[in-house]
Amino acid sequence: MAFICDFHLHTKYSRATSSDMDLENLSLWAKRKGVSLLGTGDFTHPIWFEELKRKLRPKDEGIYEYNGVRFILTTEVCNIFAKRGKIKKIHNVIFLPSLEKVIKLNEKLERFGELGADGRPILQLEAKDLVKLVKDTDSAGFVVPAHIWTPHFSLFGANSGFDDISECYGEETENIFALETGLSSDPPMNWRLSALDSFTLISNSDAHSPGRIGREANVFKEPLNYPEIVEVLKRKDKEKFLYTIEYFPEEGKYHFDGHRNCQACLSPDEAKSNENRCPICGRKVTVGVMHRIVDLADREKGFIPESVIGCKHLIPLEQIIGSALKKGVSSETVQSQYLQIVNQVGSEFSVLLEIPEDELKKSIPYQIAEAIIKVRQEKVNLSPGYDGEYGKIEIPLGEEQQQTLF
Repeated sequence: MAFICDFHLHTKYSRATSSDMDLENLSLWAKRKGVSLLGTGDFTHPIWFEELKRKLRPKDEGIYEYNGVRFILTTEVCNIFAKRGKIKKIHNVIFLPSLEKVIKLNEKLERFGELGADGRPILQLEAKDLVKLVKDTDSAGFVVPAHIWTPHFSLFGANSGFDDISECYGEETENIFALETGLSSDPPMNWRLSALDSFTLISNSDAHSPGRIGREANVFKEPLNYPEIVEVLKRKDKEKFLYTIEYFPEEGKYHFDGHRNCQACLSPDEAKSNENRCPICGRKVTVGVMHRIVDLADREKGFIPESVIGCKHLIPLEQIIGSALKKGVSSETVQSQYLQIVNQVGSEFSVLLEIPEDELKKSIPYQIAEAIIKVRQEKVNLSPGYDGEYGKIEIPLGEEQQQTLF
């Protein structure tokens, strides 16, 4: 099994997050999923950080371990600042190589926001100044702009973002070498912008509950320590960074434009032809990820730059089981079948990515195996998400088996 990493998630100390987001449940679900390394999330929160100090044990350089699962020290922060007369709201993921350096950074960040108020604190601090603080704390520390296309709180977001990376990070742009694509975009969408060619694209779950870790992730050839991860990301090393695991971007909550209250979903062309207004109520729509990419792209759809790291689109196993059995994902039937598979057949990612088709058909119920094979082949039907509503994915299994996923 390859070395699968999910760097960006949240804990029970973040708003709107499951109370099960602790080290015990994170390590349990990492094993079920087949995730080798997890971000700790929320290391700026004082209570969570105390727990990390008590429970994590050094594993490798810059890597810690709990209950057989590796962890890397990460957190997401919200930078709010004025730029050219406009208020900007940008989410960033911070990486640091040691608990000692986290202590030093947290002491600096306390001047800019209340760290104990939320696992993802609000900092009255420019994004470029955050990068400088991290680099001053440790030269190996780095910042990754989070979910760069979502309308709210992102680098290129329609509501408070920028059109160019250097507009946001200024002279610190040279220290930005990786970008997080987010659930509503995937690498092929980002390849349409030549300005992004020099950056390594990574994908993470941004999970708020244990079952959602790994819904997007990064697949490396072999186990890596902290310095090796930094070097692979800086060099965009295709030999060691094999591919990213992606949602179908249409399933993301902000893929297309729209107005949730009116159930109006619009493609970029449809929104532009209506001056970005809802065709039902006439109010402004939430401009989605695809619209922003079309606006900023200098290449046609389908363009593949040289030296890119590829990706594979997947649907979480629980959703696949629910579709095959025509049951809700949270139903006892689906949860029981999921646990049976991951406990007896293999981890979720081994089932979705590695186990041969003929073995799948022998090891698990036939209709579930067929659904997994369809997803591997990306033979699914998609209805885009918009304005905070997840998109819909349909696995075509025949009339008697077909069901829509939400």
